[in-house]
Amino acid sequence: MIDPAFPKILIITGLMAAGKSSVAQAIAERLPKSVHLRGDTFRKMIVNGQAEVTPELSPEALQQLSLRYRIACDACEAYADAGFTVIYQDVILGEYLNEVFTRLSRWSPGVLVLSPSLDVVARRDAERRKTAYAGDWTPASLAAGLQHTPRIGLWLDTSAMTVEQTADFVLGHAAETTAGKR
Repeated sequence: MIDPAFPKILIITGLMAAGKSSVAQAIAERLPKSVHLRGDTFRKMIVNGQAEVTPELSPEALQQLSLRYRIACDACEAYADAGFTVIYQDVILGEYLNEVFTRLSRWSPGVLVLSPSLDVVARRDAERRKTAYAGDWTPASLAAGLQHTPRIGLWLDTSAMTVEQTADFVLGHAAETTAGKR
């Protein structure tokens, strides 16, 4: 059952391989008029001049990351203005989560932070087609950014939950995604 307090825009974030895409898709499929907005799509649109995203972000990578979030927020608002419920998923850590939340504040967005254990993240990454972690990128190195992420919305340890269980929980407890906002 869908909580009547379900927000018009739900931001889903967490580490790479935390389950953001799968959970966002499962939630969007259960809503009557919805969009699953994948923030990483905007990075992939850059044909030439894309700055590599590494644990030590260059000034250019930071500018491109900020641009990606800004464009994604603009798309969220356009879809919401058109009557869609938007499930926006991306890796949004640290103060960037506050920035995204503030940009979308007129919609009173929900925030869902998927935070399975690092062992589960590593296992999920190893089991999928695309590998997110290599070289200097490890679940632990990216988790350092999660430590500096504002504790807003619903932080959910999905280590022992399936995608369907997670989607069911979020759909039934949407008010918790809007709790604890600044």
